[in-house]
Amino acid sequence: MARQLNLRQVEAFKAVIEHGTVSRAAEVMNVSQPAISKLVAHLEEDTSLRLFERVKGRLAPTPNGMRLYSEVDRIFAGLRQVENAVETIRRDEQGRLLIGVMPALSGSFIERSTTAFLARQPGVFCSVQSRSSQWITEGIVDRKLDVGLVIAPIDNPYTDTEPMMGHPVVFIAPLDHPLAAKSVIRPEDLIGQPFISFDPESHTSLRTTATLKAHGVVPNTVMVVNVSPTLCEFVAAGAGVSLVHPLIVGGLRDKLAIRRFEPAIQLDFYLCRVRDSRNARLVDAFLEAAREVAAEISHSMPAMD
Repeated sequence: MARQLNLRQVEAFKAVIEHGTVSRAAEVMNVSQPAISKLVAHLEEDTSLRLFERVKGRLAPTPNGMRLYSEVDRIFAGLRQVENAVETIRRDEQGRLLIGVMPALSGSFIERSTTAFLARQPGVFCSVQSRSSQWITEGIVDRKLDVGLVIAPIDNPYTDTEPMMGHPVVFIAPLDHPLAAKSVIRPEDLIGQPFISFDPESHTSLRTTATLKAHGVVPNTVMVVNVSPTLCEFVAAGAGVSLVHPLIVGGLRDKLAIRRFEPAIQLDFYLCRVRDSRNARLVDAFLEAAREVAAEISHSMPAMD
């Protein structure tokens, strides 16, 4: 080879393939079109490979060109991983907190908690992931998350959990539902009613189903939903009734009939963390903010008659 390959040639080659034309590649790289053409020509000359076909004034990659591009793309992906690692190290230096939150708490609660935390810990980088309780549990146990907000406690010797915002479930139905005329709903009232449930293996579903079964009632489940806001939307639209933690009703309170359910089925949300976390100081600060917001929300919840 007459010259050693250089990064600029490879970047020009990659840009032409990814953007389709020399003119667009030149625009992206902020150089002239002749400069791009020269870089590509030198790359072909230095590699002794025909990387492009010249078709009606355009460059079309040859099979060899695509083979080379695959290798180039793999190498650049590795470089992006290095860049991500550098960014992670920088964030670790300034402090970072990885938070997992179940969908039911992914609105106002997590926004208020995180905002209060950041006001006391300026400069900390926060990552908030809204996922299922199961995903968050695994993330806590595997130390991929620093703190989690879930519906069921984590049974693991290396984690700590504490309950928050515990409330009895409430009955929800469309505003014009016949049962809305009652102030208290009991298990026998649900016989034959279309029922919208969470996943059968979820903590909420297991608790409510067990209580109904103890009273000889098998819910007429017509739909299973795994996200709280979606379940409430379906109930409001008339697809069925349900039993839920009152917090998840959120902004749909004026579209739903919400009634006390007896016997009471207590449900708690849980704050969970890894013991001996490398981020213990930040986790403590976040939990303090979350507890304060939880207390405010619990205090503001209207009582069921």
